[in-house]
Amino acid sequence: MTQEAANSLPPSPSLSQGLVSIFTGDGKGKTTAAIGTVIRAAGHGLRVFIVFFMKGKDYVHGEFAILSKLPNVTVASFGQMGWVRKDKVKPEHKEQAGLALAAARQAMLSGNFDLVVLDEVNVAVASKLVELDEVLRLIDDNPQNVELILTGRYADPRLVQRADLVTEMLMIKHPYTKGIKARKGIDY
Repeated sequence: MTQEAANSLPPSPSLSQGLVSIFTGDGKGKTTAAIGTVIRAAGHGLRVFIVFFMKGKDYVHGEFAILSKLPNVTVASFGQMGWVRKDKVKPEHKEQAGLALAAARQAMLSGNFDLVVLDEVNVAVASKLVELDEVLRLIDDNPQNVELILTGRYADPRLVQRADLVTEMLMIKHPYTKGIKARKGIDY
């Protein structure tokens, strides 16, 4: 959706108080929880921006395909196919993550969105793709009426401290341990 299209959306119910939520941990469901909130918000007419840090445009993920078709939902995707390994970070990885953070900041400050989701930003911080201080500054600069959701494993304790709500997904059992790979439509 273009900025012009976002500006032409009908007025949304305004949030009187936006909070900061973090969905983290080794268990499945961090992005899923954020997307559930996106669906709920969009269903109530709130305007949503979701930016994918680690799932690039070439990455086939069902959430991008469907969310980009919903009214009041704007989706942006940065990065590459696959995951960036902490020991193999390249300048282009940092550049893409920087663009994702800049897009989130612009959306957050634009006045055009009520909910901004930074999917896998915690992984981007842990992998040194973006600086922790930049994400902390984003939280500090968040307007009172914008809700922020940060997802991904490895949430830094300083982010956890700043958040209003933190949920840790705990892996008790996972099909990966039986050799069952991620399944299209269920896991991505």
